[in-house]
Amino acid sequence: MTIARAVGTFTYPARFQLVASMNPCPCGYRGVRNAECRCDDAAVAKYVGKLSGPLLDRIDLQVQIARVPFDDMVRREGAERSQTIRERVVAAREFARERFVGTPIKANAEIPPSAMRTYCALDDAAMKLLAVASAKRQFSARALDRIARVARTIADLAGSSTIRAEHVAEAVQYRSLERLDGRAA
Repeated sequence: MTIARAVGTFTYPARFQLVASMNPCPCGYRGVRNAECRCDDAAVAKYVGKLSGPLLDRIDLQVQIARVPFDDMVRREGAERSQTIRERVVAAREFARERFVGTPIKANAEIPPSAMRTYCALDDAAMKLLAVASAKRQFSARALDRIARVARTIADLAGSSTIRAEHVAEAVQYRSLERLDGRAA
């Protein structure tokens, strides 16, 4: 991480994962049942627009999460067990680890831009879907790389060595903030 100040520029070794949250709108009630939101689309666009494009470009997963209804929070059955999810994640990490044998890469997030075509090759249908999404949403080159890395992880979780259209579609859906602020069509 490099920090630039008046007295100089300092570089520190860093490896981190950013997790952030924000309200869906200035009043916090947009999309909430049984609550009245006072914000129009322009107010929401202005609110989300306070996040810079370059910052949003670097956030891989931008997901809107609705409030969970009380009945869903207190029900006893139905939720997938954490152990089951853990097993799927461990299997995906092992799948990726085998892919990167003999390289310094440990995870999909570490794939350098120069190796994207090698490790994140899309099949024809996935490439066509990404082209359409990119034309519609005006993704930057950085965003396209991030979408491909996320799609690679989704494919790994599915046990697929090939990144298919459904993996790309899911990865594109995880870029929701860019739709809210009017930067992407």
